[in-house]
Amino acid sequence: MIEVSSFMGIPVGILGLGKSGLAAAEALARGGAEVMAWDDDGSKREAAAAAGVSIVDLHSADLRAMSSLVLSPGIPHSHPAPHPVVTRARDAGAEIIGDIELLARTQRDAAYIGITGTNGKSTTTALIGHILGLAGRTVAIGGNLGTPALALEPLGAGATYVLEMSSYQLELTVSLTFDVAVLLNITPDHLDRHGGMDGYIAAKKLIFHRQTKPRAAVIGVDDPICAGIHRDLERAAEQIVIPISAERAVDGGVYVAGGTLIDDIAHQATPVLRMGGLARLPGTHNCQNAAAAFAAVRHTGIAGTIAATGLNSFPGLAHRQEVIATIDGVRYVNDSKATNADAAAKALACYEDIYWIAGGLAKEGGIVSLAPYHPRVRHAFLIGAAASAFADTLGSAVPHSCCGELAAAVTAARDLAMREGREGAVVLLSPAGASFDQFANFEARGEAFRHLVKALPGRRQ
Repeated sequence: MIEVSSFMGIPVGILGLGKSGLAAAEALARGGAEVMAWDDDGSKREAAAAAGVSIVDLHSADLRAMSSLVLSPGIPHSHPAPHPVVTRARDAGAEIIGDIELLARTQRDAAYIGITGTNGKSTTTALIGHILGLAGRTVAIGGNLGTPALALEPLGAGATYVLEMSSYQLELTVSLTFDVAVLLNITPDHLDRHGGMDGYIAAKKLIFHRQTKPRAAVIGVDDPICAGIHRDLERAAEQIVIPISAERAVDGGVYVAGGTLIDDIAHQATPVLRMGGLARLPGTHNCQNAAAAFAAVRHTGIAGTIAATGLNSFPGLAHRQEVIATIDGVRYVNDSKATNADAAAKALACYEDIYWIAGGLAKEGGIVSLAPYHPRVRHAFLIGAAASAFADTLGSAVPHSCCGELAAAVTAARDLAMREGREGAVVLLSPAGASFDQFANFEARGEAFRHLVKALPGRRQ
């Protein structure tokens, strides 16, 4: 746990008492700050108060002495409209920051690697942390991935924080400059929170904030938006720029060609490993993740052989194409993290004969973009609020059933997969929607799937 001592004796507001907000409250209290914490959810206020957090109604309290408001990233500060407490804090002259900003101000001697992108950032963050740890580096991994930033251990010089950064978190982190900044890809997401696509792109570009050489920008060039950002960074020549691609050769970068990861950072096009041998990193999207992780750690001085060993030994992440079990010849894959169509496409591209469980709260565009993958789907089992809309989109192109709840979908998918008996069949939970209609988060949805699969009868392989 980090102790934030720079606000000793100073009132600091905290809005939002989820995991990151609670960690911020504890870190600030340990450092002697006068904590004023609030959440509009009464149950969260009660839980925080029971844990010793000082609860103050920031809707009505006098905020004039408050120096800063630490905002949980899920709470809007600009679009579609600022939260009323944010407006009050700004009017009182307080800065609006996030927990990662507090980490950066407290742990100034450590190095920082930041990873963002619409998809793939969790896997890439975990990969980088895994390789650095394998190489004997002192490392802490967190941010948008699992552990809140202020719940990490304090690290000194020579150590590295590897942080997954959402667009929300980037907007609330004003002083941190990453030693290595990774931007994987950009496709439409969270547009309501950023006032449209331009705002979303601007937020993602903050990962490169104030970078100068020898700091490095690792950037995917497989989508047109990021390719344009890469060209702009190359022209500006302020930091070292390393392009990565899962689709084509890139000069001076890391890429996958013919199924082989190639290191061309030194312009020598050195083969590293065959991607097909990485069971925990299936699919083209993971080629991009692996290339990004390899490029990032190489820039920190890790040898290519060690980086390759790390890619081979990576155990994978829960809820990201996680194989739960193979029962009577049918694989059950948990890809609950796929909360939009673009993420689900990555999983659908990896398998044939798919019994697809999808649904939840649909994102903008729904699943229209997934039409190219329809031939891979034997049957879709639709759940949650989006079931009807997804059914309309699939129409006659894909046989489908509206199952309502996840348990019914798992049972129906198993029964049909067993009846059809197709070799290599996969029951795939890749929802293409958010979880909040039926679950607290995508992790809870994935854990529910895990428990349901483990309860299934049959011979496990």
